Amino acid sequence: MWKLKVAEGSSPWLRSVNGHVGRQIWEFNPSLGSPEELAEIEKLRKEFRNHRFEKKHSSDLLMRFQVQQTRRNSSENLFCWLFITVDVLHSQDELFKVDHLYNWLILSNVKDVPSNLKITYIGFSALVLVYIISEFSKENPSTTNLPQVKVKDIEDITEDKVATTLRRAISFHSTLQAHDGHWPGDYGGPMFLMPGLVITLSITGALNAILSKEHRREICRYLYNHQNPDGGWGLHIEGPSTMFGSVLTYVTLRLLGEEPNDGDGAMEKGRSWILDHGGATAITSWGKMWLSVLGAFEWSGNNPLPPEIWLLPYILPFHPGRMWCHCRMVYLPMSYLYGKRFVGPITPTVLSLRKELYTVPYHEIDWDIARNECAKMLSCVGAKYSFMLPFHCRRIYYPHPVVQDLLWASLHKAVEPVLMRWPGKKLRDKALRTVMEHIHYEDENTRYICIGPVNKVLNMLCCWVEDPNSEAFKLHLPRIYDYLWLAEDGMKMQGYNGSQLWDTAFAVQAIISTNLADEFGPTLRRAHTYIKNSQVLDDCPGNLDFWYRHISKGAWPFSTADHGWPISDCTAEGLKAVLLLSKLPAEIVGEPLDAKRLYDAVNVIFSLQDYRCE
Repeated sequence: MWKLKVAEGSSPWLRSVNGHVGRQIWEFNPSLGSPEELAEIEKLRKEFRNHRFEKKHSSDLLMRFQVQQTRRNSSENLFCWLFITVDVLHSQDELFKVDHLYNWLILSNVKDVPSNLKITYIGFSALVLVYIISEFSKENPSTTNLPQVKVKDIEDITEDKVATTLRRAISFHSTLQAHDGHWPGDYGGPMFLMPGLVITLSITGALNAILSKEHRREICRYLYNHQNPDGGWGLHIEGPSTMFGSVLTYVTLRLLGEEPNDGDGAMEKGRSWILDHGGATAITSWGKMWLSVLGAFEWSGNNPLPPEIWLLPYILPFHPGRMWCHCRMVYLPMSYLYGKRFVGPITPTVLSLRKELYTVPYHEIDWDIARNECAKMLSCVGAKYSFMLPFHCRRIYYPHPVVQDLLWASLHKAVEPVLMRWPGKKLRDKALRTVMEHIHYEDENTRYICIGPVNKVLNMLCCWVEDPNSEAFKLHLPRIYDYLWLAEDGMKMQGYNGSQLWDTAFAVQAIISTNLADEFGPTLRRAHTYIKNSQVLDDCPGNLDFWYRHISKGAWPFSTADHGWPISDCTAEGLKAVLLLSKLPAEIVGEPLDAKRLYDAVNVIFSLQDYRCE
């Protein structure tokens, strides 16, 4: 059975600034789960499958099931120890020597136990009772068993009814809180994230080592569950079918071991959708790049991604250092792979994909035309009727300005041939070294989590291309699990390594706004601890301007301190939460955040303000 683990990191290849606070990973343990529990989980999966077209999103039922089972087991353990304690009280031994008490305390994770400890049986029993009940109370906060409030149309909504409903809601929400103070949850949705991971692991030969049989089964479950009725896959789980989503998802399933006719016809339907809409030459630019590194597309079918742009003066308005961080950090490794024209091993599966994805034989494809092909699936028309669109509309999603086409054509046909040969190759090599310096800087300053899932797997692939035995590649591998989330719809790759800080800050603000904070002190105390532990305490090293970075000391990230990227609204919400908590008694919510750290947060917020605004 799968189990969610929080704030753990046993791998020697993992690095953390705060003991992995906020980290949430799913691990499979074959010894866990009774037949009844496993049957219940399968029931949840089946129910989602049966209603997947009406309800696209999961309800995190596997996590909630685990919470429910943990509380139930804790209750059973409490009663078990109570019975043991009662039995001890009837014992005739006057003293319990260290052999009994010492071992019990150590097993119970009690620290600093004196080795010469002796205690009467009554004292021992009392200690056991106090310790067990205390620990149970901390890990299993009491909930208010209040009746559900139902208000008829003709009834007035009274303050008591609102308060009762709020108590029920906060009590339930408190049960979902992790022991480190954050609220774990699903942050999935995009369909284009998992393909990059699977393609990278397949190329590097790490697929089966990193993704166990159980991982691969759950990933396939997710991809099949979110296939549209027309056979294709969307950009995200609620979107209409697109060539980008359909081709990459189909390729992912094939790399995970699915055969062309597996999935009870799902694979055949997916392939038919792709071919009926022009084949994989009409995939978007990101898709062309991923297929190229896999070997199922030619680099000559890509518009240029020259790494030399990183060598240009920053004063230029189109320098990548001026781009939005997510755009810049994705373009960075893409330009490295393009500059190297890297292609992974051509396996039998890759050769088969060359036949499965195209409407004409692979060797007959005009890759120069394919550079600008892009299937257009208008939501107002629908993928089903896209064949009715004019040919040129189906070949490009958004018309390019003439100057853009001229620039790309010039780079592709005139500049790139020069840069791929001596002496131009010397400039290309310098650009590639510069790009890798920036990739390593990003990896090291995010503890190999990276800013997001796209550049995470691209950076990992670049590290492997640079040196398959490098320490950097090995440090990337255990952080893959930070992005994987499991629910009743299967395993997905999240859009971040979670939304831990974001969710926790809003939960704190919501609870405090109800004026019921004094009733939920343990919940707020844990959340307060998480927020304090998640603040970024240092700027990135070196010259920030050289690395195109901003100050981060005092900021809050979207997820965890290990992620580390400063975010304006997350900093504002984190600051607001700790300020609200500082107004409550410390004996309820814990000590307030140090004033210096508050000033650091304010400094970050002011530094991000647009100076042109008044």
